[in-house]
Amino acid sequence: MKAKPITLALGAGLLSLLVSQAWADEELDKLIKDDTQWAHPRKDFSNTGYSALAQINKNNVKNLKYSWTFATGVNRGHEGAPLVINGVMYIHTAFPNNVYALDLNNNQKIIWSYFPKQDPAVQALLCCDNVNRGLGYGDGKIFLQQNDGILVALDAKTGAKKWDVKVVDNKEGASTTNAPHVIKDKVVTGCSGGEYGVRCYITAYNIKDGSLAWRAYSTGSDADALIGKDFNKENPHYSALSLYEDVNGGNKEGGSFKPLAKEKLKFPETDLGVKTWLKPQAVKNGWEHGGGPTWGWYSYDPALNLMYYGTGNPGTWNPDVRPGDNKWSMTIFARDVDTGMAKWGYQMTPHDEWDYDGMNETILWDAQGKKLATHFDRNGFGYTFDRTNGSLVAAEKMHPFVNWAKSIDLKTGIPQKDPRFSTHQDYNAQGICPSALGVKDEQPAAYSPRTQLFYVPLNHVCMTYEPTESKYIAGQPWVGATLTMFAGPDGVMGGFMAWDGLKGKARWYNKEKFSAWGGALATGSDLVFYGTLDRWFKALDAKTGKELWKMQVGSGVVGNAITYSFKGKQYVGVLSGIGGWAGVAMNLGLTNDTDGLGAAGGYKELKDWNAAPGGGAMNVFSL
Repeated sequence: MKAKPITLALGAGLLSLLVSQAWADEELDKLIKDDTQWAHPRKDFSNTGYSALAQINKNNVKNLKYSWTFATGVNRGHEGAPLVINGVMYIHTAFPNNVYALDLNNNQKIIWSYFPKQDPAVQALLCCDNVNRGLGYGDGKIFLQQNDGILVALDAKTGAKKWDVKVVDNKEGASTTNAPHVIKDKVVTGCSGGEYGVRCYITAYNIKDGSLAWRAYSTGSDADALIGKDFNKENPHYSALSLYEDVNGGNKEGGSFKPLAKEKLKFPETDLGVKTWLKPQAVKNGWEHGGGPTWGWYSYDPALNLMYYGTGNPGTWNPDVRPGDNKWSMTIFARDVDTGMAKWGYQMTPHDEWDYDGMNETILWDAQGKKLATHFDRNGFGYTFDRTNGSLVAAEKMHPFVNWAKSIDLKTGIPQKDPRFSTHQDYNAQGICPSALGVKDEQPAAYSPRTQLFYVPLNHVCMTYEPTESKYIAGQPWVGATLTMFAGPDGVMGGFMAWDGLKGKARWYNKEKFSAWGGALATGSDLVFYGTLDRWFKALDAKTGKELWKMQVGSGVVGNAITYSFKGKQYVGVLSGIGGWAGVAMNLGLTNDTDGLGAAGGYKELKDWNAAPGGGAMNVFSL
């Protein structure tokens, strides 16, 4: 008789927990579907950067004017975007990652603010400026991933801290720059520090109390990487021991990587996160300092219960000390949100020789009855996958100047590398395109379901690249390469294009003087917005690429454009404050061409358009 009340009590508690979790998910889902709001880093779980709002259209966009602006009081690169939820705008800053809640009902009066107490020494760990890519929302909380690795949950109404948890260890050289993403009853966050030999991972915490749900490493054993027996079930060749005929021969000057035919691949293999890190290694086990940072954007398919993200470069930029494919760096993963177990993984740049960090966003979309996912990688290829199983649908160069590889074999997924542009220790490789910045870096693309096109901000930059000897010391930079950067063959350093994800080709392409480092926004009136490093905020015709409007803001734009509606009026906005990799050298006053990992030489003209360091501000426009 005594057992029944206990059982009932447990049942009631479980029911309460499930209802609470469902409520958190349902509330965010409702906010995401409401186009008057901007409640998720890239508007929706699919990472589209698309809003159906259409009050601002092709006919009246020329009348856009400043509505209001808010100076953050913080300098350096302001990446990411604010959130807009129920009449409140939540704005973040570069380090020290302050947060402001602004009341849109009361002339943007500050409702509350949060000022993290971070050790200033953390700034030295941030390779590519003091950036933070934004906030997350769910369960009545605003989530901030501080640069020092602390994930903080704040009460959305008051700013009071509800809980915090340490995600990474700064003593190892790790930091955090990504926006937290709320998915179901979890907060997903990443890891930065590939340039410090950090072994990175992606982590999910329970939204209620910050307790650990799961963690998946980018390198190491299958157990550490949360890879099970059904991994890559439909594409077992993605789990091959080596994709090239002579991986060791490819790691010496004059060597090359001859891709293996599918029938010659050895697959499926287990523990590839260990086995593909061969000798010689600068440390005992290369995978233990294997990089694979996860500081990008994460997408989610509720029907499949899968989340998608990319891992970054392998630890140390000198490829000669880590022969092998170096899995699972440079990989697109699809993982079960509840358990973290990987369903599939595809490595885009095996044995990366150029720092083509693979963490860019993956955008989910449907076409011709297929569930698809498209990813514009730093390596210069635009990939479209069947997102249910990872099968390649298309993999094409985003611009003809890409030369490190000739093509991607759709049957095997293997890049056909051009040995003329391979890199080796103490050899200064010339004319590699793209540069380590990639054809696109973290600045996210947008997708419009109306046009079924992707809108992609581009870098048009090439480089010289000389790997050098570098010893691993915990907590110290471990780059092992010297770079210079210069404009690509178009004679400019950037561009903006519309891309057909099924055909793998550009529909239109506009040149930009500098890299287009602002994330794109597409709207229901077939407009697309983005910002530039020379301070312009622009609106284009999404179908033709014709420029319809532009306005100069106070500093170069590395933030992502957003739109929302308030009291029946549509607004568009963007954070300004130059920085990121392109602007870090200018912000720090570095002048040698190789400073800022090559950015100083490539972007020396930015000082003609920007005060340094860049001052942060939110810029909002309306009719």
